Formats: sequence, structure tokens, C-alpha cells
Amino acid sequence: MLLRMAVCARLCGAGQSRRCRRRQRHSQADQDSDSEMDMDDEEEEERVVGKTKDEPEGSSVSRSSSCHSSRPSGHGGLGSGASASASASAGPPHPQSLLDLPPELLVEIFSSLPGTALPNLALVCKKFRQILNTETIWRRRCTEEFGMRDDLRKMEILGMSSRDLYVKLLHPYRHILGLWQPDIGPYGGLLNVVVDGLFIIGWMYLPPHDPRVEDPMRRRPLFRIHMWEKNKATIECMYGHKGPHKGDIQTVKKDEFSTKCNQTDHHRMPGGRQEEFRTWLEEEWGRTLEDIFHEHMQELILMKFIYTSQYDNCLTYRRIYLPPFLPSDLLQPGLFKGTYGSHGLEIIMLSFHDSKAKATKLTGDPNVPAGQLTLEIDLNRPVRLPDLEHQRSMEELSRLVLEVHEEAQRGLQARDAPSEAAEVAPPQGAEGLDSAPPAGAEGVELGAAACSAAPEPQPFVLPLGVMARNEVYPRTCKMCFYGTGLIAGHGFTSPERTPGLFILFDDDRFGFIWLELKSFSLYSRLTDQLSHAQAPSMERFEAMLRNMQSWTS
Repeated sequence: MLLRMAVCARLCGAGQSRRCRRRQRHSQADQDSDSEMDMDDEEEEERVVGKTKDEPEGSSVSRSSSCHSSRPSGHGGLGSGASASASASAGPPHPQSLLDLPPELLVEIFSSLPGTALPNLALVCKKFRQILNTETIWRRRCTEEFGMRDDLRKMEILGMSSRDLYVKLLHPYRHILGLWQPDIGPYGGLLNVVVDGLFIIGWMYLPPHDPRVEDPMRRRPLFRIHMWEKNKATIECMYGHKGPHKGDIQTVKKDEFSTKCNQTDHHRMPGGRQEEFRTWLEEEWGRTLEDIFHEHMQELILMKFIYTSQYDNCLTYRRIYLPPFLPSDLLQPGLFKGTYGSHGLEIIMLSFHDSKAKATKLTGDPNVPAGQLTLEIDLNRPVRLPDLEHQRSMEELSRLVLEVHEEAQRGLQARDAPSEAAEVAPPQGAEGLDSAPPAGAEGVELGAAACSAAPEPQPFVLPLGVMARNEVYPRTCKMCFYGTGLIAGHGFTSPERTPGLFILFDDDRFGFIWLELKSFSLYSRLTDQLSHAQAPSMERFEAMLRNMQSWTS
């Protein structure tokens, strides 16, 4: 609206004509025109560039060709008659308004504006409306806002204009681009909605087949939106094995939308549920049920199939953001794939919060569902590993980690009980820890300063008796820290945080040893390029994490 008012004032000189004031009054009822991208609406054109109701029938001055109206000279306009002739004889006149600029310069100016500002600009006058039909403007908007380049040439071969693509597909559905988490009970998921060629496609990201954690992610299309039919966008469900079919998308509220399949019979297979299960198992796990000998694992797999298949791609999605990155962070935050025993591979999000590192589940299981804080690492409590011979001893590792765990618990108790903390107040900068380490804690190094240094890689080996889904893990590490992991019974019953050891292997891999479970999880970075996913601020990101936990608590 401010843009319209500024242009209007410039066109009319220092003052504002009655017609400009009328347009401003109309604009009060039109502040949501950002979403109205159809610029061929004749009724709107008549309202903006036609005659005003209170003008006599024969005295209206047409503004359709130039938007210049005759005004008294005291209004600072271009003037008319003798004054105009005098100006012409004195040399080429300087532009007094945007309308005096050549069309090619106006095209360049309009091309640099965001697409959301162009509908209001089209309401100024007919000349602006005509210039906004220039393909160059919309081609640049498609390129700069949605990354389309080669696809625009393909589109033009098919006879589709950049303007139609922007106005009827990209702009109306821009709010669903980015990362989303589906509401599938404890299992969650990761959906990435992108502009892909001449489509907007919702890709469901699936971890690699267990236990190949370092393999690339798999993708499966759930829906797509395209412009094959002229004048409107078409939404199609991609679920099932019978090709695209009719679907629908509804925006429930800000940062939330729902998908619906209108032809769920396309999801059924001729062999019934048994064939559907075998096909799903091969896609999800890369094996048949006969290949899985562990009875408990078979039960978990069957349970997941029954639970997830009931949705028939009729799902609600909530927006998620990638964590912000600060130079002080231990490593680049982001998304990782990790091994979770019989539950297979799951996707987590690693983020940093002052002296804490947090890993939040994006996909989950019936024990610890999606959205929960699976790992919490205390970066103020690094652990120095012993030599390789002692690393093989589970007792030695447990001793080192449990000593730090007891220190951490005493620090929490002192923080919660100020009167007790006063009796054993630590020196300034000790972060709530005792000033001297307990006997036998020579292997523990305290202080955030250990994080900032770049230590030499040291040898690493898993203790004997620790279970690992993937025996292929790095044999050197950079740093280790005390942390806690979340475990729970089936149905997220009796959840508790248990001590463990966080091992940083390199910038793209880390691990966690669960002391109580005597198991090891290996995590590997998700390297896919994810656009429209950065958090606007740390505050928004932390609010999203809190909401994620509330969805599944």
C-alpha cells in the first residue's frame, strides 16, 4: 500500500487529486491484494482507471494512455499550454514522474521488485498494467524467487508463459515450500516441498536401509502440483503404484497444511493387504520378512505398516526449520541419520544452545516418538579417553562417564537448592562444579575451552560387549563429551534420561554410547540441499522445538 501511495503522490505532484484520494480510500479495502494475482480482471481495471462517479458524463479526462491529468499549475504538475511550450524550447525535459521514463527502463525497475508487490503496482494505471504483461519481468521473478532457469525454456516451448506460471502456480503455493513434519503418531517423518522442474513436488525423505547409515537418503513423491491444464493448477496424489490421481491440499493455518487423496482405490494392490505389506517391506527395509529372524523386530515392522498405511496419504503437516549456525558451534548443525537398534535408522536434528548440543527426533518409534529430545550433550564436560587397551573395557568407560554424571547431578542439585549451594560454592567460572575433581577422575577434562581448540585425532575403539548395528565406524575421533540419552518403554512409558558418551568423529559423523543399554548409535550427516528451510531466528527455532515435543508428549 505504501508503494501505491508513494507512486500516486509522485504522479500527481506535491498535492493529491481527488482521484488519487479515491484510490487511497479504495486501497483500504484492498490490503490483501497481495494474494490476488489475476491482473486481467476487467472489473478491477474499471475501478482503478475508469471515471469517478461524481464526474459529469462528458467531462471525464481519459487516463488510460498516460495517467497524466490536467491540474492547476500550483499543484506542481507538468503544466500545459504556454508553460509546456517554454519547457520544450528550453531543451529535453527532465522526467517528472515514473510515467515519463521509457518502457524498457520501467521493465527493469519492475523486474527488481518482489512478486508480491506487483499486483498493487498494476492498480496504479493502465500503462503500468500493460508493462506488467512483459514476460521479462515474470521470468526474472521465477528465476530469483524460485530458482527456475532451464525449466523456463522448456515451459515456453510448451506455450506456457512465465507470468501464468508465477501467478497461478508458484505464488499461490509458495507458503508450502520448505520442510515439514507429518503427523503420523510416533513415527513422524520428513517432507520437503520444492519447485522441481515445472512441478511443485512434496518429497517424503526416507533413511537408507538399515544399517547403511552413510548411504544417501531415499525419496518418495507424495503429491505434485502442475499447470498442464491451462488457467489453473492441478493437484495430484502420488501415493500407491497406479500413477498420479486426484488429490487436494488445504491450508489449515499458518505453518500447517493438509493433504487429501480423492481416489484411495489407487493405493490398493491386486493381491490385497499381503501384497501391499510385502511391497512396503521391500521399499522400507530392503528385505523380505523371511530375511528378518528377530521376532521382536518382525513385530515392530508389522506394527509400523498397520499404523502408517491407515492414513492413505491424508495427512497434516507442520513446518520445521533447520537450526541456525553460529561460528562458536562445535560443528555445523543440521540433519543426521542414526541407528536405533531394532527400530532401524531414524532422522534427527542436531542444534546448539549455548553450552548444550541437542538432538531432536524427526522420525521416531513406539518407544521414543518423533519430536522428543533423544540426546542432550554438555559441551562443558569433555571426557578424555584412555589408551586403546583401556578403551576396550566397558568397566573403564562406565567409570569415566559415571563420575562426570555424578558431578553433573550434584551441580543440578546445587542449582535447585541455593542454600546448599552456598556451603559448597564453586569458584567463579566453574559452572556449578566442585573446584577439585574427585579421586580417579584424571580422565575428565572440564571447561568449554576444550571445545574451542582443534585437538589432534585420537584412536578410538568400541568397548567389548557394546552392541553396534554397523560394525563399520571411524577408528579415530576428535573429541568426546558427557551426555544423556532418552529411553522409554513401549508407548513412551517411564521415560528417563540415562548417561552416555558423545563421540565426535569428524564434521559429518558422530556417535553415542548408551551405557545402560550397552549399545552404540552412529550418526551421519544428511547432505541433501534443502531450500526454504532456514529458521528466521533462534527464538523461532526454539519455539518450534518446544512445539514438536508437545505434539508427541
